[in-house]
Amino acid sequence: MRLDYKWVALSVTTVGTLMAGIDTRIIIVGLPSVARALGADVESIVWVSQSYLLASTVGLLLIGRITDVVGRVKIYNLGFAVFTIGSALASISNSANQLIASRVIQGTGAAMLITNSAAILTDATPPKQLGTILGINQIAFRVGSVSGLTLSGLIISLYGWRALFYLNLPIGIFGTLWAHWRLREIATKDVQKKMDWLGFGTFTGGLTLVLLAISLLSYGAAEVLPGFVMLSAGLVLLACFVWVEVRTPAPLLDLHLFKIREFAAGNIAQLLNALAWLGVILIVSFYMQIVLDYTPIKTGMALLPLEGAFVICGPLSGVLSDKYGPRLFATLGLTISSVAFFWFSTLNINTTYADMIIPLALLGVGNGMFVSPNISAIMRSVPAHRRGVASGFRTTMFNVGGTASAGLAILLVTTAIPHALFSDLLRSANPAALGPLPDQEFIHGFKIAAFVFAWINTAAIIPSLLRESDRKG
Repeated sequence: MRLDYKWVALSVTTVGTLMAGIDTRIIIVGLPSVARALGADVESIVWVSQSYLLASTVGLLLIGRITDVVGRVKIYNLGFAVFTIGSALASISNSANQLIASRVIQGTGAAMLITNSAAILTDATPPKQLGTILGINQIAFRVGSVSGLTLSGLIISLYGWRALFYLNLPIGIFGTLWAHWRLREIATKDVQKKMDWLGFGTFTGGLTLVLLAISLLSYGAAEVLPGFVMLSAGLVLLACFVWVEVRTPAPLLDLHLFKIREFAAGNIAQLLNALAWLGVILIVSFYMQIVLDYTPIKTGMALLPLEGAFVICGPLSGVLSDKYGPRLFATLGLTISSVAFFWFSTLNINTTYADMIIPLALLGVGNGMFVSPNISAIMRSVPAHRRGVASGFRTTMFNVGGTASAGLAILLVTTAIPHALFSDLLRSANPAALGPLPDQEFIHGFKIAAFVFAWINTAAIIPSLLRESDRKG
């Protein structure tokens, strides 16, 4: 019965993670279209994407803690319903602020789905098959996030940007009902039912301030001082969070988990990889629409080499890591990704799409190889009764990197092009009409951002190498 149930759990949770993954990046290709429709500047439009990740991030540890106490299935089912409501509200938004607020609701539901999917599967799966099962499920999230780029281009070209959110409604209703009917609670619950509200407040406040500060710093010289003040305040709150967690009897995040080398190394590597990976996806999409003058659908189709390579390499890496251990495949994947990042930093005004195919494919291969072994190593390294919060923290690290990456990408790009001019490029129906200088300034900023992201991803190789080399389970 245990073996049968793991496939039931996989089928149900994969629908949720796929849908959550699609909406992580489905709006990226359509951001210029949304900017023109709603008359928004670059920061408002970026936060249409990032508000989803921010909401998915700040509540993850609390949700992970709640699921350890009350059970995974209840929160997972509720997550489907919340996500669907957020999608409906996003589809009828008439301003950037309304759309951002709707995306916050979506992101909250996504946090419930993502946190619980890995924990539900870990409870239901024998250790020797865990890498394969988690690989299929979590690759579904990443496949959703990258295929959402092509899917969004197609949908926007045919039906407009609002249709991006119509797509979620029938899937969300089906998923809510299916999860209610098929999932059952088999988790080991944590008997300590105290909630760490002080830890939640310091973590949420600190993380939000840091992420907002990164965005504020991209506005220009006038916002540098307020940005650094906000950044400092956020870092102080995060330091307070650590101080609180080591002293409370029922912490939001059990810092003793960091004594487990697989857990600590895997999460650090994931944070750095997400910070680089998601930022490059954003600026490559902008490059295609601003410099190459691609339409949304052409941009989406142009990203297929990345998506195809990712889909092929992801599940294969999960299976092989179950047999040979995670360190080799995770580390090799990061190395291949870094080659792609450095390649992107060499683009110039004469670069054609043909020149971008190989680095796009390498990026898909590298991240496909990294994801499954890294997730498997993290999840099977922790005790069963801490898997909810471990899954929540793992996803938090991915989302922190992803949320910060867009703000950092804009900050790095605007070191070479004024913020206002960058906004004009995104809003313009014909960027070429603004002349060649804005394009050249954008490319210079693009190269700076890609080079910095390349080194960030390369830094992730170090903790990946420090993980245990022997196969567990």
